[in-house]
Amino acid sequence: MSISVKKTTPGLGYKDQVDMKVANNLSSRSIFHIENPKTKCYNLTMQTIRGHVYRLKPTPEQEVLLAQTAGVTRLVYNLALEQRRTWGGRPFAGGDPRNFGAKGLSRELSELRSDFDWIRAISQTAQNQALIDLDRAYANFFEGRAGYPRPRKRGAADSFRHVGREIALRKLNAKWSEVRIPKIGWIRYRDTRPLRARADGTVEIRNATLRRRPDGGWEISIATRCEIEERLVPAAAVGIDRGVAVPYALSTGEMVHLPKTVKRRRAAIRRAQKTLSRRKRGSARYARARRRLATLRARDARARAHLAHVLSRRLARGHGLVAIEDLKIGAMTRSARGTAEAPGRNVAQKAGLNREILNVGWHALERMLGYKLEETGGILIKVPAAYTSQTCAVCGHVDARSRESQALFACTACGAQTNADINAAKNILARALARDEDRRGNAPLLDVEAQASAAHEASTHLGPERFDAA
Repeated sequence: MSISVKKTTPGLGYKDQVDMKVANNLSSRSIFHIENPKTKCYNLTMQTIRGHVYRLKPTPEQEVLLAQTAGVTRLVYNLALEQRRTWGGRPFAGGDPRNFGAKGLSRELSELRSDFDWIRAISQTAQNQALIDLDRAYANFFEGRAGYPRPRKRGAADSFRHVGREIALRKLNAKWSEVRIPKIGWIRYRDTRPLRARADGTVEIRNATLRRRPDGGWEISIATRCEIEERLVPAAAVGIDRGVAVPYALSTGEMVHLPKTVKRRRAAIRRAQKTLSRRKRGSARYARARRRLATLRARDARARAHLAHVLSRRLARGHGLVAIEDLKIGAMTRSARGTAEAPGRNVAQKAGLNREILNVGWHALERMLGYKLEETGGILIKVPAAYTSQTCAVCGHVDARSRESQALFACTACGAQTNADINAAKNILARALARDEDRRGNAPLLDVEAQASAAHEASTHLGPERFDAA
């Protein structure tokens, strides 16, 4: 691969673009240098953090300890939130403002632990991690990424985290292993796959998060630091059209559907919802019906996640460019109920469409493609969604009448007929490959840039001559 620099001085404008003259066959672990005396030589051996989720099988005594740890951790978070919300920014008796960050409150947490035995009985690391979570929640709020922090609720936030140095693992047999949690002990878990190790074979555990599943069981997510394996970036490109009747249609002509069990389970979910509505809130029968409904929904969630994982991994390994529509899923699934002054129309129909969209899990595939393509050296491009379903992929003619039905697209100009979802996927890919000389902000970063080089030093134009639109 040859790389030419159009401007030797790095800058934020368009002129610092780097052209790729042939297909991108650069390894994701290559050592890359731009011929410029002022640039540095970057070693692009990438490291990343990946989480592995396992199902725990605690004893009854360990389940009690897990619930107690989650409850105390939740209490510490809520107390710190109340203090910060009530007294944050105000001077106290000494006249100096108090520090309500994780470091400042950790000292008060030590005093609290000395006064209450039942708080001292829980690991202090898990409680300190809750204070760190609160700091992150406030940082996300002030930077506009999230709303104001809210208190954690029992049953909705039953989780806690430990740092990696306190976690130990040991293998029992081919199917089961054990993890040691401070002040709880060794807990068995279903070892479905090995943890990803570093190049020297060691496993570096960053942290471990334990959380209660909707059906009442417990699971653990173990985050490890690992290195990206060396591989060539594929030259193929593919477009994906996300829909309801056909969840994922590829520009290659393939259509991916959810498992049939998801559709068959809908009747059982409706019956479970009806049963729950007839139970008295707070009773044992209400709790049993709620667990039954949560179990059914969890099965659907696992089926969606499995499909998204399998599809995203296959596309990331076989393609260097994946194009999708830039969909605002939150706005698309917003209720049409309206207000008392301006009531909405077709509210029930819109609610049904919202359920179908959320049942597919569009955003899960988008999120998984993002980090898996980063790992393999590929890129994910989002294109405007306007008129992708009304444009002919053969001649480019735009006409709403060409979409004769949900499944059939018949162009009114050239007469080409094809599946409507596949036609849209081809249009999405064509828009991603179209060269736009005047657009700098949406130009994707060079795949080798990753975490090693500065964002303004290398980027690339992508055109049909550089990727094979399979």
